[in-house]
Amino acid sequence: MFRSFTCGELNATHINQEVTLAGWVQKTRDKGFMIWVDLRDRYGITQLILDETRTDKAIFEKAKSLGREFVIQVKGTVIERESKNKNIPTGDIEILVSELSILNDSQTPPFTIEDETDGGEDIRMKYRYLDIRRNPVKNSLLFRHKVTQEVRNYLSNQGFCEVETPYLIKSTPEGARDFVVPSRMNEGQFYALPQSPQTFKQLLMVGGMDKYFQIVKCFRDEDLRADRQPEFTQIDCEMAFVEQEDILNQFEGLTRHLLKEVKGIEVEKFPRITYEYAMKTYGNDKPDIRFGMEFGELNEVTKHKDFPVFNAAEFVVGIAAPGCASYTRKEIDALIDWVKRPQIGATGMIYCKYELDGSLKSSVDKFFDQDDLKKWAEITGAKPGDMIFVLCGNTDKTRTQLSALRMELATRLGLRNPEVFAPLWVLDFPLLEWDEETERYHAMHHPFTSPKPEDMHLIATEPGKIRANAYDMVLNGNEIGGGSIRIHDRDLQARMFELLGFSKEEAENQFGFLMNAFQYGAPPHGGLAFGLDRLVAILGGQETIRDFIAFPKNNSGRDVMIDAPSQIDDKQLEELSIKLNITK
Repeated sequence: MFRSFTCGELNATHINQEVTLAGWVQKTRDKGFMIWVDLRDRYGITQLILDETRTDKAIFEKAKSLGREFVIQVKGTVIERESKNKNIPTGDIEILVSELSILNDSQTPPFTIEDETDGGEDIRMKYRYLDIRRNPVKNSLLFRHKVTQEVRNYLSNQGFCEVETPYLIKSTPEGARDFVVPSRMNEGQFYALPQSPQTFKQLLMVGGMDKYFQIVKCFRDEDLRADRQPEFTQIDCEMAFVEQEDILNQFEGLTRHLLKEVKGIEVEKFPRITYEYAMKTYGNDKPDIRFGMEFGELNEVTKHKDFPVFNAAEFVVGIAAPGCASYTRKEIDALIDWVKRPQIGATGMIYCKYELDGSLKSSVDKFFDQDDLKKWAEITGAKPGDMIFVLCGNTDKTRTQLSALRMELATRLGLRNPEVFAPLWVLDFPLLEWDEETERYHAMHHPFTSPKPEDMHLIATEPGKIRANAYDMVLNGNEIGGGSIRIHDRDLQARMFELLGFSKEEAENQFGFLMNAFQYGAPPHGGLAFGLDRLVAILGGQETIRDFIAFPKNNSGRDVMIDAPSQIDDKQLEELSIKLNITK
Protein backbone atom coordinates (compact mmCIF):
# COMPACT_ATOMS: atom_id res chain seq x y z
CA MET A 1 0.00 0.00 0.00
CA PHE A 2 1.53 3.29 -1.10
CA ARG A 3 -0.60 5.39 1.22
CA SER A 4 -3.12 5.09 4.03
CA PHE A 5 -4.29 8.71 3.75
CA THR A 6 -4.15 11.50 1.18
CA CYS A 7 -2.26 14.74 1.71
CA GLY A 8 -5.45 16.70 2.29
CA GLU A 9 -7.09 14.36 4.77
CA LEU A 10 -5.29 14.46 8.13
CA ASN A 11 -6.26 16.73 11.02
CA ALA A 12 -6.03 16.93 14.81
CA THR A 13 -8.28 13.88 15.27
CA HIS A 14 -5.49 11.74 13.76
CA ILE A 15 -2.78 12.80 16.27
CA ASN A 16 -0.59 9.85 17.40
CA GLN A 17 -1.69 7.67 14.48
CA GLU A 18 0.88 5.93 12.30
CA VAL A 19 0.26 6.88 8.67
CA THR A 20 1.68 6.40 5.18
CA LEU A 21 1.61 9.20 2.63
CA ALA A 22 2.79 9.54 -0.96
CA GLY A 23 3.04 12.51 -3.28
CA TRP A 24 5.22 15.21 -4.78
CA VAL A 25 7.65 17.47 -2.92
CA GLN A 26 6.23 20.98 -3.13
CA LYS A 27 9.17 22.55 -1.29
CA THR A 28 11.69 21.88 1.47
CA ARG A 29 13.08 24.08 4.24
CA ASP A 30 16.40 22.92 5.71
CA LYS A 31 17.41 24.58 9.00
CA GLY A 32 20.42 22.29 9.49
CA PHE A 33 19.12 20.48 12.55
CA MET A 34 15.54 20.24 11.26
CA ILE A 35 13.98 19.77 7.79
CA TRP A 36 10.41 20.52 6.78
CA VAL A 37 8.92 19.11 3.58
CA ASP A 38 5.58 20.12 2.05
CA LEU A 39 4.15 16.97 0.47
CA ARG A 40 1.47 17.52 -2.19
CA ASP A 41 -1.06 15.36 -4.00
CA ARG A 42 -4.38 16.11 -5.73
CA TYR A 43 -6.13 16.50 -2.39
CA GLY A 44 -3.88 18.98 -0.60
CA ILE A 45 -0.58 19.53 1.23
CA THR A 46 0.71 17.95 4.42
CA GLN A 47 3.83 19.17 6.21
CA LEU A 48 6.48 16.60 7.07
CA ILE A 49 9.11 17.15 9.76
CA LEU A 50 12.49 15.43 10.16
CA ASP A 51 14.28 16.24 13.41
CA GLU A 52 17.99 15.53 13.88
CA THR A 53 17.31 14.37 17.44
CA ARG A 54 14.30 12.15 16.64
CA THR A 55 14.90 10.98 13.05
CA ASP A 56 17.23 8.20 11.94
CA LYS A 57 20.48 9.73 10.62
CA ALA A 58 20.32 7.95 7.24
CA ILE A 59 16.75 9.12 6.65
CA PHE A 60 17.70 12.65 7.73
CA GLU A 61 20.54 12.73 5.18
CA LYS A 62 18.29 11.32 2.46
CA ALA A 63 15.81 14.13 3.10
CA LYS A 64 18.55 16.66 2.38
CA SER A 65 18.70 15.35 -1.21
CA LEU A 66 15.02 15.97 -1.94
CA GLY A 67 14.27 18.42 -4.72
CA ARG A 68 11.11 20.03 -6.08
CA GLU A 69 8.66 17.54 -7.63
CA PHE A 70 10.47 14.43 -6.33
CA VAL A 71 7.92 11.62 -5.85
CA ILE A 72 8.25 10.16 -2.36
CA GLN A 73 6.58 7.88 0.13
CA VAL A 74 6.82 8.48 3.87
CA LYS A 75 5.72 6.70 7.01
CA GLY A 76 5.46 8.44 10.33
CA THR A 77 3.40 9.65 13.26
CA VAL A 78 0.85 12.45 13.18
CA ILE A 79 1.85 15.09 15.74
CA GLU A 80 0.50 18.49 16.68
CA ARG A 81 2.08 21.31 14.73
CA GLU A 82 3.67 24.04 16.82
CA SER A 83 3.20 26.80 14.24
CA LYS A 84 -0.28 26.15 12.89
CA ASN A 85 -1.43 27.16 9.39
CA LYS A 86 -5.12 28.04 9.34
CA ASN A 87 -5.08 28.44 5.52
CA ILE A 88 -5.02 24.69 4.82
CA PRO A 89 -7.15 21.80 6.22
CA THR A 90 -4.03 19.96 7.47
CA GLY A 91 -2.57 23.03 9.13
CA ASP A 92 -2.96 21.78 12.72
CA ILE A 93 -0.71 18.73 12.27
CA GLU A 94 2.52 17.50 10.73
CA ILE A 95 4.08 14.07 10.18
CA LEU A 96 7.18 13.09 12.16
CA VAL A 97 8.86 10.96 9.50
CA SER A 98 10.22 7.52 10.44
CA GLU A 99 10.65 6.08 6.93
CA LEU A 100 11.37 7.82 3.60
CA SER A 101 11.42 6.27 0.12
CA ILE A 102 12.25 8.20 -3.05
CA LEU A 103 9.94 6.68 -5.66
CA ASN A 104 11.23 8.92 -8.44
CA ASP A 105 13.42 11.96 -8.67
CA SER A 106 12.69 14.95 -10.88
CA GLN A 107 14.48 17.49 -12.97
CA THR A 108 13.93 21.08 -11.91
CA PRO A 109 10.60 22.05 -13.53
CA PRO A 110 10.71 24.78 -16.20
CA PHE A 111 8.31 26.88 -14.09
CA THR A 112 7.21 26.91 -10.47
CA ILE A 113 4.34 24.59 -9.54
CA GLU A 114 2.52 27.31 -7.61
CA ASP A 115 -0.87 29.03 -7.88
CA GLU A 116 0.97 32.15 -9.06
CA THR A 117 3.56 30.70 -11.39
CA ASP A 118 6.45 32.32 -13.22
CA GLY A 119 5.69 30.30 -16.37
CA GLY A 120 4.26 31.96 -19.48
CA GLU A 121 1.38 30.37 -21.38
CA ASP A 122 3.55 28.85 -24.13
CA ILE A 123 5.88 27.02 -21.72
CA ARG A 124 2.96 25.84 -19.60
CA MET A 125 1.22 24.46 -22.71
CA LYS A 126 4.39 22.57 -23.65
CA TYR A 127 4.59 21.03 -20.17
CA ARG A 128 0.85 20.76 -19.62
CA TYR A 129 1.22 17.68 -17.42
CA LEU A 130 3.18 19.88 -14.97
CA ASP A 131 0.68 22.73 -15.30
CA ILE A 132 -2.11 20.33 -14.28
CA ARG A 133 -0.36 19.92 -10.89
CA ARG A 134 -1.08 23.59 -10.19
CA ASN A 135 -4.25 24.28 -8.21
CA PRO A 136 -5.90 26.64 -10.75
CA VAL A 137 -5.77 24.07 -13.56
CA LYS A 138 -6.38 21.05 -11.33
CA ASN A 139 -9.41 22.71 -9.73
CA SER A 140 -10.79 23.71 -13.14
CA LEU A 141 -10.66 20.09 -14.29
CA LEU A 142 -12.30 18.91 -11.06
CA PHE A 143 -14.97 21.59 -11.52
CA ARG A 144 -15.60 20.35 -15.07
CA HIS A 145 -16.02 16.82 -13.70
CA LYS A 146 -18.58 18.06 -11.17
CA VAL A 147 -20.61 19.86 -13.84
CA THR A 148 -20.47 16.84 -16.17
CA GLN A 149 -21.55 14.52 -13.37
CA GLU A 150 -24.54 16.75 -12.55
CA VAL A 151 -25.54 16.84 -16.23
CA ARG A 152 -25.49 13.05 -16.46
CA ASN A 153 -27.41 12.64 -13.20
CA TYR A 154 -30.09 15.15 -14.15
CA LEU A 155 -30.70 13.86 -17.67
CA SER A 156 -30.66 10.22 -16.56
CA ASN A 157 -33.24 11.01 -13.87
CA GLN A 158 -35.37 12.69 -16.56
CA GLY A 159 -35.47 9.48 -18.60
CA PHE A 160 -32.74 10.30 -21.14
CA CYS A 161 -30.59 7.48 -22.50
CA GLU A 162 -26.91 8.10 -23.23
CA VAL A 163 -26.04 6.72 -26.69
CA GLU A 164 -22.69 7.00 -28.47
CA THR A 165 -22.65 7.92 -32.17
CA PRO A 166 -19.83 7.38 -34.71
CA TYR A 167 -16.79 9.62 -35.13
CA LEU A 168 -15.97 8.43 -38.66
CA ILE A 169 -18.87 9.75 -40.72
CA LYS A 170 -19.81 11.24 -44.09
CA SER A 171 -18.76 14.81 -44.92
CA THR A 172 -21.79 17.13 -45.04
CA PRO A 173 -21.93 20.94 -45.29
CA GLU A 174 -22.60 22.37 -41.82
CA GLY A 175 -20.94 25.77 -42.02
CA ALA A 176 -17.33 25.12 -41.00
CA ARG A 177 -14.72 22.98 -42.74
CA ASP A 178 -14.63 19.31 -41.90
CA PHE A 179 -11.60 17.49 -40.56
CA VAL A 180 -11.24 14.60 -42.99
CA VAL A 181 -9.76 11.13 -42.48
CA PRO A 182 -8.57 9.06 -45.46
CA SER A 183 -9.78 5.47 -45.69
CA ARG A 184 -7.07 2.90 -46.47
CA MET A 185 -9.61 0.18 -47.24
CA ASN A 186 -11.68 2.41 -49.51
CA GLU A 187 -9.10 3.96 -51.80
CA GLY A 188 -9.65 7.62 -52.67
CA GLN A 189 -12.48 8.01 -50.16
CA PHE A 190 -12.59 9.94 -46.92
CA TYR A 191 -14.44 10.03 -43.65
CA ALA A 192 -15.18 13.30 -41.88
CA LEU A 193 -15.03 13.90 -38.14
CA PRO A 194 -18.45 15.13 -36.93
CA GLN A 195 -19.08 18.83 -36.42
CA SER A 196 -22.05 17.57 -34.41
CA PRO A 197 -23.99 14.30 -34.16
CA GLN A 198 -26.96 16.11 -35.78
CA THR A 199 -28.20 13.53 -38.27
CA PHE A 200 -27.48 10.59 -35.96
CA LYS A 201 -29.55 11.96 -33.12
CA GLN A 202 -32.42 12.51 -35.55
CA LEU A 203 -32.05 8.91 -36.71
CA LEU A 204 -32.17 7.80 -33.06
CA MET A 205 -35.55 9.53 -32.80
CA VAL A 206 -36.69 7.68 -35.94
CA GLY A 207 -35.41 4.57 -34.17
CA GLY A 208 -37.73 5.24 -31.23
CA MET A 209 -35.15 6.10 -28.53
CA ASP A 210 -37.41 9.02 -27.48
CA LYS A 211 -34.92 10.84 -25.20
CA TYR A 212 -31.24 10.80 -26.12
CA PHE A 213 -28.18 12.56 -24.77
CA GLN A 214 -24.45 12.26 -25.23
CA ILE A 215 -21.44 14.17 -23.93
CA VAL A 216 -19.53 14.09 -27.16
CA LYS A 217 -16.43 15.43 -28.91
CA CYS A 218 -17.09 17.51 -32.03
CA PHE A 219 -14.62 18.87 -34.58
CA ARG A 220 -14.50 22.00 -36.73
CA ASP A 221 -11.60 23.14 -38.88
CA GLU A 222 -11.95 26.89 -38.36
CA ASP A 223 -9.82 29.82 -37.29
CA LEU A 224 -9.32 29.80 -33.53
CA ARG A 225 -9.56 32.37 -30.74
CA ALA A 226 -9.33 32.26 -26.97
CA ASP A 227 -12.76 30.65 -26.53
CA ARG A 228 -12.56 28.17 -29.43
CA GLN A 229 -10.84 24.86 -29.95
CA PRO A 230 -10.73 22.65 -33.08
CA GLU A 231 -12.13 19.81 -30.95
CA PHE A 232 -14.77 20.71 -28.41
CA THR A 233 -17.37 18.97 -26.27
CA GLN A 234 -21.14 19.19 -26.54
CA ILE A 235 -23.94 18.08 -24.28
CA ASP A 236 -26.02 16.80 -27.19
CA CYS A 237 -29.71 16.11 -26.61
CA GLU A 238 -32.78 15.14 -28.64
CA MET A 239 -36.40 14.34 -27.77
CA ALA A 240 -39.34 12.89 -29.73
CA PHE A 241 -42.98 13.97 -29.67
CA VAL A 242 -42.15 17.47 -28.40
CA GLU A 243 -42.85 21.07 -29.30
CA GLN A 244 -40.65 24.08 -28.63
CA GLU A 245 -42.16 24.72 -25.20
CA ASP A 246 -41.28 21.18 -24.07
CA ILE A 247 -37.64 21.70 -25.07
CA LEU A 248 -37.37 25.09 -23.38
CA ASN A 249 -38.81 23.79 -20.11
CA GLN A 250 -36.65 20.65 -20.13
CA PHE A 251 -33.31 22.38 -20.64
CA GLU A 252 -34.11 25.44 -18.60
CA GLY A 253 -34.62 22.91 -15.84
CA LEU A 254 -31.17 21.43 -16.49
CA THR A 255 -29.51 24.85 -16.36
CA ARG A 256 -31.32 25.85 -13.18
CA HIS A 257 -30.24 22.51 -11.65
CA LEU A 258 -26.59 23.22 -12.54
CA LEU A 259 -26.71 26.74 -11.11
CA LYS A 260 -28.22 25.43 -7.88
CA GLU A 261 -26.04 22.33 -7.41
CA VAL A 262 -22.74 23.75 -8.68
CA LYS A 263 -23.00 27.41 -7.67
CA GLY A 264 -25.67 27.38 -4.95
CA ILE A 265 -27.75 29.92 -6.87
CA GLU A 266 -31.53 29.83 -7.33
CA VAL A 267 -32.70 31.39 -10.62
CA GLU A 268 -36.29 32.23 -11.47
CA LYS A 269 -37.87 31.49 -14.86
CA PHE A 270 -35.61 32.61 -17.71
CA PRO A 271 -36.65 35.70 -19.68
CA ARG A 272 -37.50 35.14 -23.35
CA ILE A 273 -36.84 37.62 -26.14
CA THR A 274 -37.02 37.40 -29.90
CA TYR A 275 -34.02 37.59 -32.22
CA GLU A 276 -35.44 40.83 -33.64
CA TYR A 277 -35.72 42.39 -30.17
CA ALA A 278 -32.19 41.27 -29.24
CA MET A 279 -30.69 42.88 -32.34
CA LYS A 280 -32.71 46.07 -31.93
CA THR A 281 -32.03 46.44 -28.19
CA TYR A 282 -28.52 45.02 -27.75
CA GLY A 283 -27.04 44.79 -31.25
CA ASN A 284 -26.37 41.04 -31.06
CA ASP A 285 -28.22 37.78 -30.60
CA LYS A 286 -26.48 36.77 -27.35
CA PRO A 287 -26.97 39.78 -25.09
CA ASP A 288 -25.49 40.16 -21.63
CA ILE A 289 -28.41 41.29 -19.46
CA ARG A 290 -26.50 41.59 -16.19
CA PHE A 291 -26.57 45.33 -16.90
CA GLY A 292 -28.68 47.82 -18.89
CA MET A 293 -27.29 50.22 -21.50
CA GLU A 294 -30.04 49.28 -23.95
CA PHE A 295 -29.91 50.86 -27.39
CA GLY A 296 -31.88 54.00 -28.16
CA GLU A 297 -32.60 54.57 -31.86
CA LEU A 298 -32.15 58.28 -32.59
CA ASN A 299 -33.00 58.67 -36.29
CA GLU A 300 -36.17 60.66 -35.65
CA VAL A 301 -34.51 63.16 -33.32
CA THR A 302 -31.16 63.63 -35.12
CA LYS A 303 -31.93 64.00 -38.81
CA HIS A 304 -33.79 67.35 -38.66
CA LYS A 305 -30.66 69.49 -38.14
CA ASP A 306 -27.77 70.55 -40.35
CA PHE A 307 -25.33 67.92 -39.13
CA PRO A 308 -24.29 66.15 -42.34
CA VAL A 309 -22.85 63.05 -40.64
CA PHE A 310 -26.22 62.07 -39.16
CA ASN A 311 -28.21 63.19 -42.20
CA ALA A 312 -26.15 60.95 -44.49
CA ALA A 313 -26.31 57.94 -42.18
CA GLU A 314 -28.82 55.10 -42.58
CA PHE A 315 -28.96 54.57 -38.82
CA VAL A 316 -28.21 56.64 -35.70
CA VAL A 317 -28.19 54.88 -32.32
CA GLY A 318 -26.90 55.56 -28.80
CA ILE A 319 -26.46 54.12 -25.32
CA ALA A 320 -26.32 55.76 -21.91
CA ALA A 321 -23.23 54.77 -19.90
CA PRO A 322 -24.06 55.08 -16.19
CA GLY A 323 -21.96 57.50 -14.14
CA CYS A 324 -19.66 58.42 -17.04
CA ALA A 325 -20.45 62.14 -17.27
CA SER A 326 -17.33 62.67 -15.16
CA TYR A 327 -15.10 61.24 -17.92
CA THR A 328 -12.26 63.54 -18.88
CA ARG A 329 -11.57 64.51 -22.48
CA LYS A 330 -8.61 62.13 -22.39
CA GLU A 331 -10.84 59.22 -21.34
CA ILE A 332 -13.41 60.10 -24.01
CA ASP A 333 -10.73 60.32 -26.72
CA ALA A 334 -9.42 56.92 -25.64
CA LEU A 335 -12.89 55.43 -26.16
CA ILE A 336 -13.19 57.10 -29.56
CA ASP A 337 -9.84 55.59 -30.54
CA TRP A 338 -11.12 52.23 -29.25
CA VAL A 339 -14.18 52.21 -31.54
CA LYS A 340 -12.04 53.36 -34.50
CA ARG A 341 -9.78 50.30 -34.24
CA PRO A 342 -10.00 48.00 -37.29
CA GLN A 343 -11.58 45.28 -35.13
CA ILE A 344 -14.57 47.60 -34.44
CA GLY A 345 -14.49 49.75 -37.57
CA ALA A 346 -16.34 52.93 -36.54
CA THR A 347 -15.26 56.18 -38.21
CA GLY A 348 -15.89 58.23 -35.08
CA MET A 349 -18.24 58.74 -32.14
CA ILE A 350 -20.45 61.52 -30.80
CA TYR A 351 -20.89 61.99 -27.07
CA CYS A 352 -23.21 63.91 -24.80
CA LYS A 353 -22.67 64.54 -21.08
CA TYR A 354 -25.75 64.63 -18.87
CA GLU A 355 -24.46 66.83 -16.04
CA LEU A 356 -25.68 66.41 -12.48
CA ASP A 357 -27.35 69.83 -12.66
CA GLY A 358 -29.56 68.55 -15.49
CA SER A 359 -27.81 70.36 -18.34
CA LEU A 360 -26.50 68.50 -21.37
CA LYS A 361 -23.29 69.20 -23.25
CA SER A 362 -22.37 67.37 -26.44
CA SER A 363 -19.60 67.28 -29.02
CA VAL A 364 -22.15 68.57 -31.57
CA ASP A 365 -23.64 71.50 -29.62
CA LYS A 366 -23.27 73.60 -32.76
CA PHE A 367 -26.10 71.61 -34.36
CA PHE A 368 -28.28 70.45 -31.44
CA ASP A 369 -29.84 72.51 -28.65
CA GLN A 370 -30.85 71.45 -25.12
CA ASP A 371 -34.32 70.33 -26.22
CA ASP A 372 -32.76 68.06 -28.86
CA LEU A 373 -30.30 66.58 -26.39
CA LYS A 374 -33.04 65.96 -23.83
CA LYS A 375 -34.78 63.80 -26.43
CA TRP A 376 -31.54 61.84 -26.81
CA ALA A 377 -31.49 61.31 -23.04
CA GLU A 378 -35.14 60.27 -22.95
CA ILE A 379 -34.72 57.70 -25.74
CA THR A 380 -31.51 56.18 -24.33
CA GLY A 381 -32.74 56.23 -20.73
CA ALA A 382 -29.91 58.50 -19.60
CA LYS A 383 -29.99 60.07 -16.14
CA PRO A 384 -28.00 62.95 -14.64
CA GLY A 385 -24.41 61.79 -14.26
CA ASP A 386 -24.54 59.56 -17.34
CA MET A 387 -22.81 59.89 -20.71
CA ILE A 388 -24.55 59.20 -24.02
CA PHE A 389 -22.38 57.67 -26.76
CA VAL A 390 -23.75 57.78 -30.32
CA LEU A 391 -22.66 55.91 -33.47
CA CYS A 392 -24.10 56.06 -36.98
CA GLY A 393 -23.79 54.41 -40.39
CA ASN A 394 -25.04 51.20 -41.96
CA THR A 395 -27.67 49.63 -39.67
CA ASP A 396 -26.13 46.18 -39.22
CA LYS A 397 -22.55 47.40 -38.90
CA THR A 398 -23.48 50.20 -36.48
CA ARG A 399 -25.40 47.83 -34.23
CA THR A 400 -22.40 45.49 -34.15
CA GLN A 401 -20.05 48.37 -33.31
CA LEU A 402 -22.26 49.74 -30.54
CA SER A 403 -22.73 46.25 -29.12
CA ALA A 404 -18.94 45.90 -28.82
CA LEU A 405 -18.73 49.33 -27.16
CA ARG A 406 -21.52 48.36 -24.74
CA MET A 407 -19.56 45.29 -23.62
CA GLU A 408 -16.31 47.24 -23.34
CA LEU A 409 -17.94 49.93 -21.20
CA ALA A 410 -19.54 47.28 -18.97
CA THR A 411 -16.12 45.68 -18.46
CA ARG A 412 -14.50 49.01 -17.61
CA LEU A 413 -17.36 49.91 -15.25
CA GLY A 414 -17.24 46.55 -13.44
CA LEU A 415 -20.74 45.53 -14.51
CA ARG A 416 -19.82 42.01 -15.66
CA ASN A 417 -19.51 40.30 -12.30
CA PRO A 418 -18.61 36.64 -13.04
CA GLU A 419 -20.49 35.53 -9.90
CA VAL A 420 -23.76 36.99 -11.20
CA PHE A 421 -25.68 34.80 -13.66
CA ALA A 422 -28.30 36.16 -16.07
CA PRO A 423 -29.65 33.46 -18.41
CA LEU A 424 -32.26 34.03 -21.10
CA TRP A 425 -33.77 32.46 -24.21
CA VAL A 426 -33.53 34.05 -27.67
CA LEU A 427 -36.31 32.84 -29.98
CA ASP A 428 -37.67 33.29 -33.51
CA PHE A 429 -34.45 33.44 -35.48
CA PRO A 430 -34.65 33.89 -39.26
CA LEU A 431 -34.73 30.49 -40.93
CA LEU A 432 -32.57 31.62 -43.85
CA GLU A 433 -30.01 34.30 -44.59
CA TRP A 434 -29.12 35.58 -48.04
CA ASP A 435 -25.50 35.35 -49.16
CA GLU A 436 -24.64 38.09 -51.67
CA GLU A 437 -21.49 36.32 -52.82
CA THR A 438 -23.12 33.00 -53.76
CA GLU A 439 -26.51 34.63 -54.47
CA ARG A 440 -28.44 32.01 -52.58
CA TYR A 441 -29.93 31.35 -49.18
CA HIS A 442 -28.02 29.62 -46.39
CA ALA A 443 -29.55 28.02 -43.31
CA MET A 444 -28.97 30.28 -40.30
CA HIS A 445 -28.75 27.20 -38.06
CA HIS A 446 -28.69 24.03 -40.19
CA PRO A 447 -30.82 22.60 -43.03
CA PHE A 448 -32.86 20.36 -40.70
CA THR A 449 -34.45 23.23 -38.74
CA SER A 450 -38.23 23.42 -39.04
CA PRO A 451 -39.94 26.68 -40.05
CA LYS A 452 -42.47 28.22 -37.70
CA PRO A 453 -45.82 26.60 -38.62
CA GLU A 454 -47.46 30.02 -38.96
CA ASP A 455 -44.80 31.10 -41.50
CA MET A 456 -45.10 28.07 -43.80
CA HIS A 457 -47.16 30.05 -46.34
CA LEU A 458 -44.12 32.26 -47.04
CA ILE A 459 -41.96 29.43 -48.46
CA ALA A 460 -43.01 30.01 -52.07
CA THR A 461 -43.16 33.82 -52.00
CA GLU A 462 -40.95 35.36 -49.27
CA PRO A 463 -38.61 32.70 -47.85
CA GLY A 464 -36.32 35.37 -46.34
CA LYS A 465 -39.12 36.33 -43.92
CA ILE A 466 -39.65 32.81 -42.53
CA ARG A 467 -38.84 32.42 -38.85
CA ALA A 468 -37.14 29.28 -37.60
CA ASN A 469 -38.58 27.06 -34.91
CA ALA A 470 -35.20 27.57 -33.21
CA TYR A 471 -33.92 28.83 -29.88
CA ASP A 472 -30.64 29.75 -28.20
CA MET A 473 -29.87 29.79 -24.50
CA VAL A 474 -27.65 32.72 -23.55
CA LEU A 475 -25.75 33.14 -20.28
CA ASN A 476 -23.81 36.30 -19.43
CA GLY A 477 -23.37 37.33 -23.05
CA ASN A 478 -22.42 33.87 -24.33
CA GLU A 479 -24.47 31.43 -26.34
CA ILE A 480 -24.19 28.28 -24.23
CA GLY A 481 -26.75 26.20 -26.08
CA GLY A 482 -28.88 26.16 -29.17
CA GLY A 483 -31.30 23.94 -30.98
CA SER A 484 -34.52 23.67 -32.92
CA ILE A 485 -37.58 21.64 -33.69
CA ARG A 486 -36.51 19.50 -36.66
CA ILE A 487 -38.16 18.84 -39.96
CA HIS A 488 -39.63 15.34 -39.84
CA ASP A 489 -41.49 15.41 -43.13
CA ARG A 490 -39.63 14.17 -46.23
CA ASP A 491 -41.39 16.58 -48.63
CA LEU A 492 -40.71 19.62 -46.44
CA GLN A 493 -37.06 18.57 -46.02
CA ALA A 494 -36.74 18.25 -49.81
CA ARG A 495 -38.24 21.74 -50.21
CA MET A 496 -35.73 23.10 -47.70
CA PHE A 497 -32.80 21.58 -49.62
CA GLU A 498 -34.20 23.19 -52.76
CA LEU A 499 -34.35 26.61 -51.08
CA LEU A 500 -30.73 26.19 -50.02
CA GLY A 501 -29.64 25.58 -53.60
CA PHE A 502 -29.14 21.81 -53.47
CA SER A 503 -30.06 19.91 -56.60
CA LYS A 504 -32.04 16.69 -56.08
CA GLU A 505 -28.89 14.73 -56.86
CA GLU A 506 -26.77 16.70 -54.35
CA ALA A 507 -29.41 16.35 -51.65
CA GLU A 508 -29.71 12.62 -52.31
CA ASN A 509 -25.94 12.14 -52.34
CA GLN A 510 -25.34 13.97 -49.05
CA PHE A 511 -28.53 13.34 -47.09
CA GLY A 512 -30.24 10.43 -48.80
CA PHE A 513 -29.87 8.23 -45.72
CA LEU A 514 -31.88 10.74 -43.66
CA MET A 515 -34.52 11.26 -46.35
CA ASN A 516 -34.93 7.50 -46.64
CA ALA A 517 -35.39 7.20 -42.87
CA PHE A 518 -38.18 9.78 -42.99
CA GLN A 519 -40.17 7.35 -45.17
CA TYR A 520 -40.52 4.95 -42.25
CA GLY A 521 -42.49 6.94 -39.73
CA ALA A 522 -40.34 9.78 -38.38
CA PRO A 523 -41.87 11.30 -35.21
CA PRO A 524 -41.98 15.03 -34.50
CA HIS A 525 -38.72 15.75 -32.71
CA GLY A 526 -36.36 18.47 -31.57
CA GLY A 527 -33.36 19.05 -29.41
CA LEU A 528 -30.60 21.24 -28.14
CA ALA A 529 -26.83 21.08 -27.73
CA PHE A 530 -24.88 22.87 -25.01
CA GLY A 531 -21.25 23.82 -25.46
CA LEU A 532 -19.84 22.07 -22.38
CA ASP A 533 -16.44 23.80 -22.48
CA ARG A 534 -17.96 27.27 -22.48
CA LEU A 535 -20.71 26.42 -20.00
CA VAL A 536 -18.14 25.12 -17.52
CA ALA A 537 -15.90 28.18 -18.01
CA ILE A 538 -18.79 30.60 -17.36
CA LEU A 539 -19.95 28.68 -14.29
CA GLY A 540 -16.31 28.71 -13.16
CA GLY A 541 -16.16 32.51 -13.53
CA GLN A 542 -13.70 32.56 -16.44
CA GLU A 543 -13.81 34.18 -19.88
CA THR A 544 -11.83 31.51 -21.74
CA ILE A 545 -12.28 27.76 -21.98
CA ARG A 546 -8.64 26.64 -22.19
CA ASP A 547 -7.99 25.95 -18.50
CA PHE A 548 -11.09 23.75 -18.33
CA ILE A 549 -9.69 21.41 -21.01
CA ALA A 550 -7.01 18.96 -19.94
CA PHE A 551 -4.91 19.14 -23.11
CA PRO A 552 -5.97 22.14 -25.22
CA LYS A 553 -4.59 23.31 -28.56
CA ASN A 554 -3.03 26.75 -29.02
CA ASN A 555 -4.43 29.46 -31.30
CA SER A 556 -2.75 27.83 -34.29
CA GLY A 557 -4.52 24.55 -33.62
CA ARG A 558 -1.29 22.90 -32.44
CA ASP A 559 -0.68 20.68 -29.46
CA VAL A 560 2.80 21.89 -28.57
CA MET A 561 3.16 19.22 -25.88
CA ILE A 562 3.04 16.27 -28.30
CA ASP A 563 3.96 18.36 -31.38
CA ALA A 564 0.78 17.68 -33.34
CA PRO A 565 -0.17 17.92 -36.14
CA SER A 566 2.95 16.39 -37.64
CA GLN A 567 4.14 14.79 -40.84
CA ILE A 568 3.63 11.08 -41.50
CA ASP A 569 6.07 8.88 -43.32
CA ASP A 570 5.93 8.07 -47.04
CA LYS A 571 4.82 4.49 -46.41
CA GLN A 572 1.67 5.63 -44.63
CA LEU A 573 0.91 8.08 -47.44
CA GLU A 574 1.41 5.33 -50.00
CA GLU A 575 -0.96 3.00 -48.13
CA LEU A 576 -3.56 5.77 -48.22
CA SER A 577 -2.97 6.51 -51.93
CA ILE A 578 -2.17 10.11 -51.04
CA LYS A 579 0.43 12.26 -52.76
CA LEU A 580 1.36 15.61 -51.21
CA ASN A 581 1.48 18.75 -53.33
CA ILE A 582 2.62 21.48 -50.93
CA THR A 583 3.60 24.89 -52.30
CA LYS A 584 5.26 27.36 -49.97
